[in-house]
Amino acid sequence: MTDATTTTARRPRPAALTLTPSAEARIAALMAKAPEGTIGVKLSTPRRGCSGLAYSVDYVAEAKPFDERIETPAGPFFVDGASILYLIGSTMDWREDDFTAGFVFDNPNAKGSCGCGESFTV
Repeated sequence: MTDATTTTARRPRPAALTLTPSAEARIAALMAKAPEGTIGVKLSTPRRGCSGLAYSVDYVAEAKPFDERIETPAGPFFVDGASILYLIGSTMDWREDDFTAGFVFDNPNAKGSCGCGESFTV
């Protein structure tokens, strides 16, 4: 009796977070003026604000083992490994108008947010 080993091709895993073209353009602008040693931009959800979690986008100098890496035209974009479960299926956009500018998140996991929109709860 022979033991046959079969290999099945795995389909690529979808990105945990979708970036709009305007978000990718903003990341490119950030990377163009990034401090020396920066390898990308990272999204995390630290505990703060009225509702418990907030979105934080920062430069990153090294990738952590459990960070999700998303390739963008501007370079790598990282999602904090501890935050990924709060962000699966989200879309990140960059919006600007006469009075405000910032990243905006459409997060299907958020069950509520504070009145000012700075924090959310899952």
